[in-house]
Amino acid sequence: MSGGQPETKIGRKGLAVAALLLTASALALLRPAPAFSQETELRGEVSESAILADQQRKARRARGSQGQTPPAAVQDTASTTYQPSSPGAVPDDDQTAGATDSIFDQPQATDDPLAVTKAPVKPRRPSTAKQRAQDAKAGAKTADEKKAKKKTGEATDSTTTAATVGTGNRTDATATGDEDGSNRRTVTIDSVDKQKLDPGQERTASIEGLKVKPEEDPFAAPGIKVGTFLFRPTLEQGFTATSNADSSSTGKSAVLSETALRFTATSDWRENSALITGYGQFRNTVSGQKINDAQGRIEGQLNVDLDNELRAIAKLGYEAAPESASSPDAIAGVTQQPLRQTVDGSVGLEKSVGKMRYALTGAVSHDFYGDAELSDGTTVSQKDRDSTLYTATLRTGYEISPALTPFTEVEAGRRLYDLRVDTDGFQRSSTRLGARAALELDMGEKLSGEFSVGWLREAIDDNRLPAVAGPSIDADLKWSPERGTTIGLTGKTRVETTTTANESGDILYSGRLTGERQIRANLTANSALGLDWRDYTGSDGHDLILSAEAGLTWWLNRYAGVTTRVRTEKLTSNLPGRDYTTNSVYLGLKVQR
Repeated sequence: MSGGQPETKIGRKGLAVAALLLTASALALLRPAPAFSQETELRGEVSESAILADQQRKARRARGSQGQTPPAAVQDTASTTYQPSSPGAVPDDDQTAGATDSIFDQPQATDDPLAVTKAPVKPRRPSTAKQRAQDAKAGAKTADEKKAKKKTGEATDSTTTAATVGTGNRTDATATGDEDGSNRRTVTIDSVDKQKLDPGQERTASIEGLKVKPEEDPFAAPGIKVGTFLFRPTLEQGFTATSNADSSSTGKSAVLSETALRFTATSDWRENSALITGYGQFRNTVSGQKINDAQGRIEGQLNVDLDNELRAIAKLGYEAAPESASSPDAIAGVTQQPLRQTVDGSVGLEKSVGKMRYALTGAVSHDFYGDAELSDGTTVSQKDRDSTLYTATLRTGYEISPALTPFTEVEAGRRLYDLRVDTDGFQRSSTRLGARAALELDMGEKLSGEFSVGWLREAIDDNRLPAVAGPSIDADLKWSPERGTTIGLTGKTRVETTTTANESGDILYSGRLTGERQIRANLTANSALGLDWRDYTGSDGHDLILSAEAGLTWWLNRYAGVTTRVRTEKLTSNLPGRDYTTNSVYLGLKVQR
């Protein structure tokens, strides 16, 4: 008996605990609480038709409370609303005063003293598909940060709207997110390899496939780099057949060998510039009249840009050439005319003040002559012809437009002879004065240059000799009517002095009209027309010189070409023993570098 008592007590206690648990469970079941699935809204995804039906039902209830009957069309189209199968799962309409009978309404508190007041349950965590959509959307926003800044207003409006709507609108936003991102196809593993490469990392095409830009002048001399200068030499060798070897009234036909060397050197400096040009020509007789002479010139120009729109231009040159047989000072009965040498230089300053243009130039030119060799072997000195000319020129212009600048020019100078009195007892030194009105043109490659018209006078110190005076015409124009064609016009007025007794000298007007046409890249045609008029001072004597020339240059390659030209020249004078006519043909080979 004593061993069974503990078992009886334990059994009784177990029955009491079981009865207590059953009683608590019964009380909990009797509590009219809404279903947990309704409270936490865990009924799954709500369709659009259910939302529409819910809104229509609320609208009908609102109209019914005001005594209005819903239209029959609405009753017919309204779908059956959701009703839970167990009674009491959701509160009745009359249990909550503020309820709208919407499926999105939160559960209301009851008067049951045993009911435990609970805080609203947070919405369930979105599904994995929705979470991926939201993550993809957030990543897209981060990648398009710059584009999002331009659409700040739109983003702000959408954010504000999303914050003010209820749980139903959040559901719509989530559905929209599903449409934007959840149905997006996942990128493949090798999609990175299919992306476009950086253009700088793409494989370069072969050289054979590249299109080479054609050169503007494929047969132009490439030049030789010498220090900071680009040197372009040209050597020409050929033969000339002429009807008048020395272009005189007594000249005879001959075949001459001609060699010409020309060059240009252009600086490659950062700010200032320099240009050096030169040529040399040598003639020797192959057959016919004896000719053996040489002539040439070298000239350099330096341009320096100073401060305050100030520019300096300096020139220096040297020239050597025999006296022409057609010159008024030519000596008859000589085997070789005296050699004339000239050294000249100038320094100029140019200043721009607004539209005004100013220029001041000082120039010096010294001429000295060699002795003339007579046919009997004696020589005749030409020292009395040596002279130096000093001039100063002031130019003032006004720029009407970048293409037109009219200007005026005033010149003053003094010519001094090395011998104050020549062998005939005349004082040949003179004073020079000149004035010109001119126009400068600058239309780019189409038309550029200047021309002037004025008066020039050179008064000799000896009162027995009249002053050399007359109109002054100068021009230097280049016109390109079309690409590959260049037409040039040059004009010059020059005072020629003399040491002939009782004569003052003459004024020589020279004009040249030149044309150059590039027929093909390796074929160039050129032509020239010349007109010279010499007016003798103190007499009615005059000379008229007409000339014409045409030539072709055919380049075999960039470095060698064949050139030919024909030329005719005729001098007509009212003075005795000066008329002559010269016709010549030239053929040669030109080499350049």
